[in-house]
Amino acid sequence: MDEKKMSQIEARLEKIALDLEKVKLAEYVEIMNNPKKLLYTNFISGLARGLGTAIGLTVLAAILFYILKQTVNLPLIGQYIADLLDIIENYR
Repeated sequence: MDEKKMSQIEARLEKIALDLEKVKLAEYVEIMNNPKKLLYTNFISGLARGLGTAIGLTVLAAILFYILKQTVNLPLIGQYIADLLDIIENYR
């Protein structure tokens, strides 16, 4: 091979090595070969995902109820529910 092709191959190999370091392939392989570490990592990520979902849903519901409270007259809704219950009681 001539010198130019060898330098191109070396440059490509260096780029591949840098890309593999960026992806952290060695750490991924280490986790996959250690079942305890894999279970621990998945458990912690599941806890974080569940906690984040619960907190996000709580905040979203609070904002929704606040907006609903500002725009809708709640005693009016209570009156509709009372009327509905009266209708149900009359049919029994």
